[in-house]
Amino acid sequence: MVQKYQSPVRVYKHPFELVMAAYERRFPTCHLIPMFVDSDVISEETSEDRSFHKIERRCKLDVDAPRLLKRIAGVDYVYFIQKNSLNHRERTLHIESHNETFSNRVIIHELCCYSVHPENEEWTCFEQSASLDIKSFFGFESTVEKIAMKQYASSIKKGKEIIEYYLRELEEEGITYVPRWSPCPPSPTKPVVPVVIPALPITPTISIEAPPESVNEIQVCKEGSSPTGSLNDALVASPDDKLDADYIKRYLGDLTPLQESCLIRLRRWLQETHKGKIPKDEHILRFLRARDFNIDKAREILCQSLTWRKQHQVDYLLDTWSSPQVLHDYYTGGWHHHDKDGRPLYILRLGHMDTKGLVRALGEESLLRHVLSINEEGLRRCEENTKVFGRPISCWTCLVDLEGLNMRHLWRPGVKALLRIIEVVEANYPETLGRLLILRAPRVFPVLWTLVSPFIDENTRKKFLIYAGNDYQGPGGLVDYIDKEIIPDFLGGECMCEVPEGGLVPKSLYRTAEELENDEIRLWTETIYQSASIFKGAPHELLIEIIDASSVITWDFDVCKGDVIFNIYHSKRAPQPPRKDPLATHGITSPAGNNVQLIDKSWLLGQDYSMVESPLTCKEGESVQGSHVTRWPGFYILQWRFHSMPACATTNLPRVDDVLATLQVSSHKCKVMYYTEVLGSEDFRTACCDVQSFSVPEE
Repeated sequence: MVQKYQSPVRVYKHPFELVMAAYERRFPTCHLIPMFVDSDVISEETSEDRSFHKIERRCKLDVDAPRLLKRIAGVDYVYFIQKNSLNHRERTLHIESHNETFSNRVIIHELCCYSVHPENEEWTCFEQSASLDIKSFFGFESTVEKIAMKQYASSIKKGKEIIEYYLRELEEEGITYVPRWSPCPPSPTKPVVPVVIPALPITPTISIEAPPESVNEIQVCKEGSSPTGSLNDALVASPDDKLDADYIKRYLGDLTPLQESCLIRLRRWLQETHKGKIPKDEHILRFLRARDFNIDKAREILCQSLTWRKQHQVDYLLDTWSSPQVLHDYYTGGWHHHDKDGRPLYILRLGHMDTKGLVRALGEESLLRHVLSINEEGLRRCEENTKVFGRPISCWTCLVDLEGLNMRHLWRPGVKALLRIIEVVEANYPETLGRLLILRAPRVFPVLWTLVSPFIDENTRKKFLIYAGNDYQGPGGLVDYIDKEIIPDFLGGECMCEVPEGGLVPKSLYRTAEELENDEIRLWTETIYQSASIFKGAPHELLIEIIDASSVITWDFDVCKGDVIFNIYHSKRAPQPPRKDPLATHGITSPAGNNVQLIDKSWLLGQDYSMVESPLTCKEGESVQGSHVTRWPGFYILQWRFHSMPACATTNLPRVDDVLATLQVSSHKCKVMYYTEVLGSEDFRTACCDVQSFSVPEE
């Protein structure tokens, strides 16, 4: 398996030329990198105007590997080839390196770039990417991979420290400014004096017109004489599609280099394929943490969650959802200041809540939507607290008071609603709960815990702290996590808490089963999107009848699971009524009959129907928008069909990875969520103009 790494943008608040001077001090060896034993220059060339300098080195590394592994491999040192291309005119340094040792067994490829900050020319940016592919290594492939990734992560982490060390060293020597390269026109009267910057083995000689006696004065600028203004006056910014390392540390927290890489790669994948609204970096990071930074697993659950949010318009929930009065009066939960870590604190007096009455009065879906609004509010409060406290705050603390909990809380429909809510929250709000404090747990609590705990993620369960009776009042109790002055009055504190006390919901507010069902259907069908399942051999097809030629068929669909091929066909005759899902004969049914097939097997392509758009292969997680201007009246069929994994091109036998992937995908249905609309050509042009008129750049 190929391991990949992508760094964030690291910013040095120093000019490019000064950073290059610091960089060159790493050679031929560097005491700050013990494994970097030596380096030899293989080749070197400089352009005539000295604006471009290229140097190739052979670097010798003493890898910290077990002695036994070195003996088996038959080497004591590992050699790398490094090619540096320094462009003084463009102010860039491109570094490319690859391993020379074991190159037929292990392929390591690294690319680095130093460049000028896009919004402050007195600052320097650094980016890095690398890949590791271990073909074979005497049966120790896994061990070598772990050693390589560990050492690589360590060297990445020290990279900035090393440059900053040499920058300080230059400053101590009085070198705080290195002049930029500039072309020197020939002078008929004054001699051209070469000026060599000290301690720069490969920096090109800079030609400056000056009398010989003035050479010492123009070699360097002493401290305090830099012609540039204060660097602190400049803005800190990086391109929209890149993440700055300082930004990550300030708003997302301390991440290892490989964790930073996972975040950047998943964010870039979303930008390239999702095409919809890209979630905030904090949100992406939560899904990565929930899957221990396994990019493939995190991407799968994140894409499913983004589709769910789009389908149910969750992004607009706080603006559109208005809690019924019964929730204001009888839902015993609310936000209350923050804990000692700055996390928003939510208090739930579950023992005082009439769960049966709320379910009977509101229904399961209304309760779920209310809980979702609480989670959305929690995300917003985390962002606010991050700004207030000046450190990353990505989760909240929940305090659950169980005083009054009894057997009526174990009412079966109520427990069912609770489990459903837990399932939805776990899938779409991972790693948002920092700590759960359960206070005054009664004897009946173990029964409820036995029912609920299997549905809670193991990592989440580790965050639970449970106190029976008044244990929370002693050492190791509530005061360890919440400041004494904000402990609620009902828990023995002095702070007034506005959380409703609850009580029994009057039966006069109960709704009939029919009313609840109709209301729940309304709640979760307020979306313009439809969903469809797709199986191998069973595509999903949508019929659109066009009366006027030159109409415009528009579509917007998300590929929720699996890969699909999207086609558009035209037929002059109407297809037969939809056939029954053929998979039903095998005991497999698709929910709500959402798999429809219209094209008869006896139809011939090019005779009975024709293809009007080239097939479009859509990968899992992609969001696809498009339109088609119809040329003829008749019947248009939009088709989504299963995309099979291709076999290896060099052999008739499929690859093992392809077989496994095919088995994995084919054992589950593919799924799409789509919306289509037919517009007149004039309406379509007007709609496009409206979009352009009202579109504004995001801040």
